[in-house]
Amino acid sequence: MRDLLMLLASGSFYSGSELGRQLGISRAAVWKRIQRINEEFGLSVQSVPGKGYRLAQPLQLLDDEVIKLVFPSLPVFIYESIGSTNDQAKLLLTERSAPLVVLAEHQTQGKGRRGREWVSPFAQNVYLSYVLPINQGLNQIDGLSLVVGLAVAKAVKKVTGVNAGLKWPNDVLIDESKVAGILLELVGDPVELCHVIIGVGVNLNMLDSFASIDQQWTSLSKETGEIVDRTSFAKTLIEEIDICLDQHNQHGFSSLRQQWLELHAWQNRNVLLHMGHETVAGVVTGIGNKGELCLLVDGEERNYIGGELSLRLNHDT
Repeated sequence: MRDLLMLLASGSFYSGSELGRQLGISRAAVWKRIQRINEEFGLSVQSVPGKGYRLAQPLQLLDDEVIKLVFPSLPVFIYESIGSTNDQAKLLLTERSAPLVVLAEHQTQGKGRRGREWVSPFAQNVYLSYVLPINQGLNQIDGLSLVVGLAVAKAVKKVTGVNAGLKWPNDVLIDESKVAGILLELVGDPVELCHVIIGVGVNLNMLDSFASIDQQWTSLSKETGEIVDRTSFAKTLIEEIDICLDQHNQHGFSSLRQQWLELHAWQNRNVLLHMGHETVAGVVTGIGNKGELCLLVDGEERNYIGGELSLRLNHDT
């Protein structure tokens, strides 16, 4: 299937016989694959008598050779369409050792925090999971989602020049719109060797409206007016995650705290912190050395960390 997508990626017309010749299959087999592309990947392949087939919009596939060449010692697995990169990473852990990276062109069951769907159209964004072994106790994951958010913001700046902001604990924003999110999943026994799967979704070239997205969002293409090279961004993102994880592993979150605060989008903002059935109103005063959220609540400084916490702006103040 990938060979066919690579031929059609330019948006040029190809006859069924030409596609069949290059792929070594019959015209009937070409037609069946075209139908699969339409149905499974959500792509629009036009069929014009006398001209042949073409994608309604040119496609930019990840270049797996380039990405793998840059990281010879880091196993990188790239898939066309899977449920989610986090779920695929869990499967790989049954037969491979970490660290490792999973990338996908398309997710059919992309995951966000708190059970939300992460909308994942084919070959428009970056969907990545980075698997990290945890062998120094759970202190190793203190502030980890913040560290990865910082890495994403650095990659955005390096590739596009756009200044992104950070929202505790796992969102990357441009102005008030979400451009990336992070989901951490712990796998294994925390007492012994376990792993954390770091899922990252970054909106690169997504321009369409999606009814299932229930919050304000943007993409790097929307912000820059240009198509962002997905391979270049994926490569840069992995590099920045590597750098930030190494710093975090050696010196803890406190060594990256100031860099995170410099990009803190909601510093001194009035917020509501939802914790299950309880909601706390306060003013964001910063983050602590372990990545905890610091709020001023009724004149008292309080810290919050862990669990299913959700932070929202308080528009009533």
